[in-house]
Amino acid sequence: MKLKRIIAGFSAAFVVLVPLAALAADIHVMSSAGFKAAYLELVRDFEQKTGHHVINAWGPSMGATPQAVPNRIARGEPVDVVIGVREALDKLAAEGKLVSETDLAKALIGAVVRAGAPHPDISTVDAFKRALENAKSIAYSDSASGVYISTVLYDRLGVSDAVRAKSRMIPADPVGEVVARGDAEIGFQQMSELKPVKGVDLLGPIPANIQKATTFTAGLATGAKERAAGEALIKFLSAPEAAEAIRRSGMEPARGE
Repeated sequence: MKLKRIIAGFSAAFVVLVPLAALAADIHVMSSAGFKAAYLELVRDFEQKTGHHVINAWGPSMGATPQAVPNRIARGEPVDVVIGVREALDKLAAEGKLVSETDLAKALIGAVVRAGAPHPDISTVDAFKRALENAKSIAYSDSASGVYISTVLYDRLGVSDAVRAKSRMIPADPVGEVVARGDAEIGFQQMSELKPVKGVDLLGPIPANIQKATTFTAGLATGAKERAAGEALIKFLSAPEAAEAIRRSGMEPARGE
């Protein structure tokens, strides 16, 4: 009798577990590193709660490097969910490569110097401009923040040719790591990308009146094989419960929770 109860219990558990296993999906995600810190924390919870498995491919939201998300998609790499800056995802949507877009978080541009190096004042526009003039070398990303600095902000500030000459756009690599190695004296990127880097001192965001907030957005790929699971992941990342993880990473939730 006891053996029958054990067998019956095992059978009931098997009946419950088999459907759950059958529903579990491998979700392919392509993501910018700008959302990485919050994303990794949230995805661990998502996988535990749903049984789904998330497979990540990292790369800039834009740019010419092979790792850039649009280039990965163009090569036909598998993708269900795309996470990157809003401008890049809008372009992908216009090209018919995304069927939906959901804003996740907003990030400000920040500055770093090598750990222990003098901290230039960047608290006002004039001080920020002096910091650029005085720096021996400047680095910024080849994604949204760097494009803004090099094509908009420098023109707006009227920086000298000398500043432009010592500035370098960094393809794919985190700008903070370039500064930590001593390959640039000061570096600029989204705060959420600078904050996790070891070997640098974070100076804080650039002044508010020359700041550009970057919105990170999730999109469901048009050719998603795991459509329902992808939609569930996007819903999880954009839920009010994700707000604290997003703030810890140096960003603000897109919906202001």
